[in-house]
Amino acid sequence: MWYKKEKNSVILFIKAQPNSSKNKIAGLLGDSLKINIKAPPVEGEANKELIKFLSKTFKVPKGDIELISGQSGRRKSVRLPLSEKVENFLKECNEG
Repeated sequence: MWYKKEKNSVILFIKAQPNSSKNKIAGLLGDSLKINIKAPPVEGEANKELIKFLSKTFKVPKGDIELISGQSGRRKSVRLPLSEKVENFLKECNEG
């Protein structure tokens, strides 16, 4: 499973693809959500860009997004507050 729901939050298991042409959710890849990130994987730039992208996509403050693991790897675990927009996204992915 590519996510894990908690009481008021959700943990997304992400496979980040840095140095992409644009930031986008590329779909499910095995047990991960693949996200393309424009920034290079240098000095945490891709992580910052990923958090900024998730913040915009799900309308969640950047400060509420926590990078739990994978700071220096492509496989990451990210905790987001469980907003209505996040809930709808999880539903859409599970149906499609």
